[in-house]
Parts: sequence; C-alpha cells; structure tokens
Amino acid sequence: MILPSVELETAPDPRHSVIWLHGLGADGHDFEPIVPELVSRQWPALRFVFPHAPVRPVTINGGMPMRAWYDIGGVDIASKQDEPGIRTSIGQLDALIAREAERGVPAERVILAGFSQGGAVVLAGGVRHAARLGGIMALSTYLPLAEKTAADRHDANKAVPILMAHGSFDNVVPQTLGTASRDYLRGLGYAVQWHTYPMAHQVCSEEIADLRQWLGARLAA
Repeated sequence: MILPSVELETAPDPRHSVIWLHGLGADGHDFEPIVPELVSRQWPALRFVFPHAPVRPVTINGGMPMRAWYDIGGVDIASKQDEPGIRTSIGQLDALIAREAERGVPAERVILAGFSQGGAVVLAGGVRHAARLGGIMALSTYLPLAEKTAADRHDANKAVPILMAHGSFDNVVPQTLGTASRDYLRGLGYAVQWHTYPMAHQVCSEEIADLRQWLGARLAA
C-alpha cells in the first residue's frame, strides 16, 4: 500500500523527485510551504512528495494516537527503539521510491529528505536501499538502529551523499545524538556534510539556504 501524500511539481514532466518525511505528530502538509523558499528557478522540474505517516499510539505522549513513523518509548529516544515500526516505515519509503521509478524517475534521481522522526527513517532507509539514490537530507535527527547499520546497509548506497543539519539548542533530539550519528556514519565511510545552527527543534532561513546549495549540487550532478 502506498501512503497518501501531498504532491507538488515545480514544472511539468519532472525527472527528479524529493520524498520528504515529516516529524512526529505533523503530516505531509508540514513542509509544503518550504518549496517556494527552497527551489531555484534554474533547477530542472522537480516533484515533491510529502507522505502522511500512519496514525498510531505514541507511548511518550501517553499513548495518544497521532501521525508517527514509529513509536517513541521515552525521553531517551535512542533507547528502547521500536524496531518493527522503524522497519515498516523503511518498507513504506521503499514503496514510494519504487513508485517514482514507475513514473519515470529512477532512484538515482530521487532525493530523500526528512525532519526529526522522518529524518531518522530516511537515514536508516536510505543506506539500506537496494538502488543508488541521489542523496539524503536529514534534518534535526539521528540514525536509528545504528548498531545494525553495518550489517544491514546496501553497497548500492555506500557513496550516497548525506547532508545532516541540527540546531544547537535542540531539546527534542539533542545535538549530541545527531553528532554521534554523523560520526558513526562517517566511521562506516559515508560522506556526511554537517551543518549546525543556533536554533531549537526547527528549521531556519540559513539552513534553507544551505539545503538549496546542497540540493542544487545534487541536481547538477
């Protein structure tokens, strides 16, 4: 089953796609407003796909049902990880990538992006994906199932470009967790570009400018 999504095309007949996963409790509309700020007129036509995560009970929020890519068991988000939920979301991400191929955009021209919990899924899913991707943008996030990454990762994406960005005042996903994930991925040989900003768990204009530069380089490649 393909997840329902918000879709925006910057021009007709796109040959590149960005699949962007939202954070906990948000939905596919959350990053829809970033498109006009992010996109350069010089870029080729792009399709942005903003899927809605399924609604599920989230333990850290008292079991309240909300859109979530996986369950969060406590404040220490890197412990007691919901491995079945994470792997299910990775499978749903794979299905979205496969649909882009069916629509004429092969994986090598697909950029994965995600914020917070969505960023965790694109990081974990991107390095495991069996076809070479165009790149991964992981914002205010971390690498889940880190200890299983070396065994699970796929050679097709051992050279995938990764951008990680984080707020130095983030009290939801601590920056130390982000830097630990960055260092772990670099230790496995991934080319991770890292940016940090004086902000909380959010996105800022300086970050969007850096995303535009990085994404433009991927499209040019």
